[in-house]
Amino acid sequence: MTKKSLEEQIKIKAQQSRKLAKYMSSTEELVEEQIRKARERGDFDNLEGAGKPLDLSENPFEPPEMRLVNRMLKNNDFTPFWIQLGKDIDAAAVKIDLEVKQFQRYCQNFAVEKHSDIAVDRFGKRKKLFYLEKRKQFEKLKKDILNYNIHCPTFRLGRANIEVNDEMLKVITCIEEAIEKAKDRSSIE
Repeated sequence: MTKKSLEEQIKIKAQQSRKLAKYMSSTEELVEEQIRKARERGDFDNLEGAGKPLDLSENPFEPPEMRLVNRMLKNNDFTPFWIQLGKDIDAAAVKIDLEVKQFQRYCQNFAVEKHSDIAVDRFGKRKKLFYLEKRKQFEKLKKDILNYNIHCPTFRLGRANIEVNDEMLKVITCIEEAIEKAKDRSSIE
């Protein structure tokens, strides 16, 4: 095929595409005009079910042979394993975040006041234990996310996994910075 004939074919295809686009846009405008006229005539007034919520209880993509089974499960408050696991993951993440914030406040309060060597030692042990507990919680969360992604029916609903060391670094940094800020504030006062 020569360069000239290729260019001619491209021009012909482009012209055909323009015609199709023009036709499609005129068809869309025609439909919009018909809807506007019908609305002005009042054809959409007093329709059956107007103002009532849509019934979305049936999934149009659900196989017909599964509808009865799924309706029975739903009516008996059954949740598929992967959905319940997703809820558990969300709850665990919120719990970890709340516990970190509470411990951060505890550490700030502790850092502001003077304490005996025994209290400081006990605080250090409590902080190590807290970090250890958070590591275990993050490891469990990571396993749960992997389990969720395995059971999830579509990859689009999957969740990004976490890196335990990265999450622990965030927690430790957050708490240690809060302690330093509290010490700095108390030394200024």
